Amino acid sequence: MSRVKKGMIAGFAATVVVSVLEAVNVMFGPWVDPFPNLVAYMIGMPGNLTVGWIAHFVIGTVVLGGLFGILCPRLPTDTPETKGILFAVGAWVLLMLAVVMFGNPRMFSGQAGFASIAWMLATHAVFGIVLGNVYARLVRREKLHPHIVGAPAH
Repeated sequence: MSRVKKGMIAGFAATVVVSVLEAVNVMFGPWVDPFPNLVAYMIGMPGNLTVGWIAHFVIGTVVLGGLFGILCPRLPTDTPETKGILFAVGAWVLLMLAVVMFGNPRMFSGQAGFASIAWMLATHAVFGIVLGNVYARLVRREKLHPHIVGAPAH
């Protein structure tokens, strides 16, 4: 299995975990503005949580997961979880820069203030921990049980 494919599987698992946290926030709060709502806003469809959730899964699985599969061996930390946290916090920094440069930074005013930014940082850290852990398990499993591509000639 390629590193990108492993990354996408790990990205999907991490996105599911973060989505559970977001679902709790939406169902029992919302204490902070849900991340899928921010994604929908940035896409140009504010208030459309369905589009936000779909984009959230696509970004977490395909974009971030695949990119992590490529970058993981090059990240400068020792454990898979810290590699995941470093990667996810880097993604959070890029997200904040994108909001400031291309979005509307005022979307974090009022109810969606500092708490939303802190919530996104925390959920990105959780995403990174799960991403790194699942990716490392997939790598370890492949090393222990390599697939036999073809049968011997004799």
